Amino acid sequence: MEGDHISINRWLLPLSWLYGLGVSIRNQMFDYGLLKSQSFSLPVLCVGNLTVGGTGKTPHTEYLVRLLSKEHQVAVLSRGYKRKSKGFVLATADTPMTDIGDEPYQMKQKFPQIHMAVDRDRCHGIRQLMKDDVQPASEVVILDDAFQHRYVQAGLNILLMDYHRLIYLDRLLPAGRLREPLSGRMRADIVIVTKCPPDITPAERQNIVQNLRLEKRQKVFFTTYKYPDTLKELSDNPLLVTGIASPRQMVYDLNKLISKFELMSFPDHHNFTQQDIEDIRTRAAGRTILTTEKDATRLHGLDHMKVIPIEVEFLDGKGEEFDHIITHFVQQNLPTKPSQQTKQL
Repeated sequence: MEGDHISINRWLLPLSWLYGLGVSIRNQMFDYGLLKSQSFSLPVLCVGNLTVGGTGKTPHTEYLVRLLSKEHQVAVLSRGYKRKSKGFVLATADTPMTDIGDEPYQMKQKFPQIHMAVDRDRCHGIRQLMKDDVQPASEVVILDDAFQHRYVQAGLNILLMDYHRLIYLDRLLPAGRLREPLSGRMRADIVIVTKCPPDITPAERQNIVQNLRLEKRQKVFFTTYKYPDTLKELSDNPLLVTGIASPRQMVYDLNKLISKFELMSFPDHHNFTQQDIEDIRTRAAGRTILTTEKDATRLHGLDHMKVIPIEVEFLDGKGEEFDHIITHFVQQNLPTKPSQQTKQL
């Protein structure tokens, strides 16, 4: 059932009201122009959410990278959560994970052709990516987890919502996990309900769309995770090790692919210590260790470890419609090249 994992600390609701008041005032200052948003001359897509915790931003960002890298030089800009560096960092093949964070590191390793950068100041980061010394020249920028970073005026805002934690059933921090009031959903051009069961019914989808109460201009899509068929061949009761915000959907999905496995869960972005490694090795006792791509960047020195690649799949055959919206937006907002301007004159 959708929204089945939501828990609300109702005794904290008064603090949530105060938090919401502050966030609402900030949003209104942007809406009224008292705080300024900056637009840029190249297409900028923002992938984000309204909640704290995992909604699948990295797999969906990677989907966009695969789609757009076919025709364009893609740049991905992230804050670089838990990195040890400061300011703007443009990753190279040799940049260590500690300088850019685990998720940017994962993307740079998977897609070496992209410009992968981190900067807490997204406006500054985009300007750096547009400099002449960044070659090949960036043609499109994807902002990872920047829905609340309103100093950037993104051309297309993609809002992700976990099927198991629907935003209209949630509450603001600290009672719930909402970063901002539900009204923030109206800034989205596209809403994607992520981590859906593949067999979600049409009635469930319709109910979610109705409860979101969006405008006609806003498109809604539903996605699920796709796993490799080779997982079905595992037969030694593997140990699944995760350091992600919400492993429940993964556990649910893997239960359909693997007859038996054991879960060892750590907090999101957990910095695995040597003691953690030893504990994992002891618990595995020679069995296969399964982990996510993100966690694999922080797990070292373990034998028999298999990484589970996760890809996004759009339900109801809506992938082509989504792809068309994205590619059309990029094509319509590419900066006009000098040679094109000359021909027009």
